[in-house]
Amino acid sequence: MARPGPDLFHRFRYRRLSFYLAHEFVLSFLVAFSFFFAIFFVNQLLLLAEEILSKDVALNDVFLLIVYSLPAIVSFTFPFASLVGGLMAVSRISSDNELLALRASGIPYRKIIYPFLLVGLLFSLVSFIMGDYFLPRGTISFGRLYRKILYSNPALELEPYSVKKYQDATIVTGEVIEGIIYDLMIIDTTDDGKERVITADTAQLQENIEQRGIVSLGLSGVFGHLNSPKRRGSYSYFSAQEMVYNILLQDINFSFSSLTPREMSSLDVFQEIKMKKETLSERENEHLQNTEKFAYVLEQEYYGSLSSENISGDIINLSERYNNYQNLKNQKFTSRSLRIHQLELYKKMSIPFGCFAFVFFFFPAGTFSRKSGKSVGFGIGLIVSVIYWALLFAGQTMGLRMEISPFLAMWLPNVVIIMVGAMLYKMRLSR
Repeated sequence: MARPGPDLFHRFRYRRLSFYLAHEFVLSFLVAFSFFFAIFFVNQLLLLAEEILSKDVALNDVFLLIVYSLPAIVSFTFPFASLVGGLMAVSRISSDNELLALRASGIPYRKIIYPFLLVGLLFSLVSFIMGDYFLPRGTISFGRLYRKILYSNPALELEPYSVKKYQDATIVTGEVIEGIIYDLMIIDTTDDGKERVITADTAQLQENIEQRGIVSLGLSGVFGHLNSPKRRGSYSYFSAQEMVYNILLQDINFSFSSLTPREMSSLDVFQEIKMKKETLSERENEHLQNTEKFAYVLEQEYYGSLSSENISGDIINLSERYNNYQNLKNQKFTSRSLRIHQLELYKKMSIPFGCFAFVFFFFPAGTFSRKSGKSVGFGIGLIVSVIYWALLFAGQTMGLRMEISPFLAMWLPNVVIIMVGAMLYKMRLSR
């Protein structure tokens, strides 16, 4: 029986080594993931406890709300768990001299890093799917369920004996029993500027089917008083057995009448960006046409002033008009909403890609560990996670407030991490 050749033997040995390194990375990742997930999950529970758990909501509904919140937590946890887990794994291998043994066996660093890159790429894919597919669906389901709970338990938003403000309206509630609000008072301003006070014996939240994004308060035993600030001493009043008062869902916590760019899929955000670019382009074209008309009128006025008897006065007037023309010509159109959508689009890609980018940092960084491998790796990972998060926050802030490319603002943290990793790798090879 023929013995396997040396090439086959080396391939088999390297395959086992790759599985071993990947297994070490995954185990450390799970430890780090549990740590970060617990932190973000507890934070979410505290938010729900303040807004929902204290309001006698059914446990099965609370459980579903928590489940619908998980995609946001998981997608954000993956990159940081990848960084910390990778540092723990490589630091442990280095401190136990396993890395030294591999190098002594003739295995180069580039082959040792391959399993980490492959697993990091897989983590990036999972993180992207969670944030791009499951997060929008979870948010929609969360909002739908919350609105359903809200109609049956208005105390979620309108607590008993409380005062709450919604845009220009202030709502004062009395007792709330089995979904019915007693002794309700609404203070607001009408469209024509009149100050209005509405009182009702009872009120109940109703779903507004005709108008999306609005919930209605069905009032009974209504009395209203209107006062005009412009006409002192003049007022009017009305009474009714029933009345409907509308509240925008965007003013209500957790209700999400529409998804924000962060909660939309990347394809939907891309479509929104196209529409906003078209709108901005139309505004710029309209501005260009107005500028050309202004220039034509200014030119005619100039030639007309040459034959005028009061030429000095006309020249002064033309000088002012010319300054106005220059201001109009130099006017730039920007869209804050467009930049927000662009930043979120690149952010949706850059954060998941962080799982892969971190490999270029944690592999060379972990090889410098000589003792207490996992503990040192965990500590360094937490510090770098904070720095990475700070870079993301700074990039988003500068991308929104300054003339910085949204792509550069959101991908800069990954670029910095890879560049630092490249320098560490070069230092490692030189030793």
